[in-house]
This record gives sequence, C-alpha cells and structure tokens, in this order.
Amino acid sequence: MRLERRGCWLALGTTVLGFACGGKGGGGTGPCTPGAATQLVKNGGDAQPWYFNNPLPAALSVKALDASNCAVPGVVVNWAVASGGGGVTPAQGTTNANGIASAADSLGSSAAQSVTATPAITSLPTLTFSATASAPPTTAAVDVKDNFFTYSGGPTPRPADGPNQTTGTFSSTITAVGTYDYHCTNHGGMSGTITVVH
Repeated sequence: MRLERRGCWLALGTTVLGFACGGKGGGGTGPCTPGAATQLVKNGGDAQPWYFNNPLPAALSVKALDASNCAVPGVVVNWAVASGGGGVTPAQGTTNANGIASAADSLGSSAAQSVTATPAITSLPTLTFSATASAPPTTAAVDVKDNFFTYSGGPTPRPADGPNQTTGTFSSTITAVGTYDYHCTNHGGMSGTITVVH
C-alpha cells in the first residue's frame, strides 16, 4: 500500500515539473508561444534631443506582448507626426518575430515634436514619443597628433586627406551632410567617423 502511494506522488511530482519547465509563459526553458497581443510598450527612441531638420540618431520602436509577456509578431502599427513637423517612415509597420515595429523619425523646424504609434488592434493603447530640437553646431574640432588620417568613406566631395605631419594643425571643411569614415595610414586599427548633420 505504501509503495503504491509513493508511485502516485512520484508521478504527480513529475507532471508538475513538466508544466514548470515548458508551457506558454516566458519563464522556464520551454518555448514562448504567443497568444493575442494585450500590451504595446515603448521599446526605444523616446525623448531624444537632436538638431532641427535632421533625422534622429535612434529609431522609434514599440513591442507587442501577450498576457504572458511573450513577443507577438504580426501586429500592425501606424506611425504619424502629431505635432512639431518633420516626418516618420514608414507610416505603417508590422511587428517582427521579436514583437518589435520601428520607424525612422526626422525632426522639422520646431523645437518640440511628438509622434504617435497607433496599433490596428483597438484594445491596445496609442503610444506617444517626444523629441526636442535645437540648432546644430556650425563647427567642430578634432585634435589628432602624430598621425596621418585619410577619408575612406562618405558623401562626395570628401574632405582633403591630412598631410603626414608630427606637429602643427590641419584644417578641413566638410560641406555635404553625412557620415565620413577615416583611418590612420601610419597606425593600423586607428579609425573613426565624423557625422555632419547640417
């Protein structure tokens, strides 16, 4: 009789352990099988300060989750500038396999901007992202000593390469907006980027 009871308890313990290891939820070692989306949360890009008439450095993104916090793919999200000018692309996106939808945001000429992310599922909330804009700097300085730097990428016309010098200064004017890659021809592995925003 006692052996039978032990067998029952052992079988019950194994069954409970099986539920704890797998299942629908995000915990344990089992897969997370998403249900219907019940949450839409900000995933990145909110409250960025940047420059007038320029794209923000980081994309705006949202994440769709179900009641067990599993990522939900396939949720349609509509993006729109609510105030402050500028633009957002794409106007409509769909959450990917990780439950994330994102959009690139470009500021306009207003100091403050807001962008809404409105899900097609009406039970989910509309999220509002904010950004603030200011005038970009007109000059910047880079101090490099005992090196010879060459521009290896970026919009054209590219700035002139620096001379090989151990003292003094070298000035270069960059006229086209974009990101420029440069590297040192004397020291391998020394490289950097300059981003011109206005």
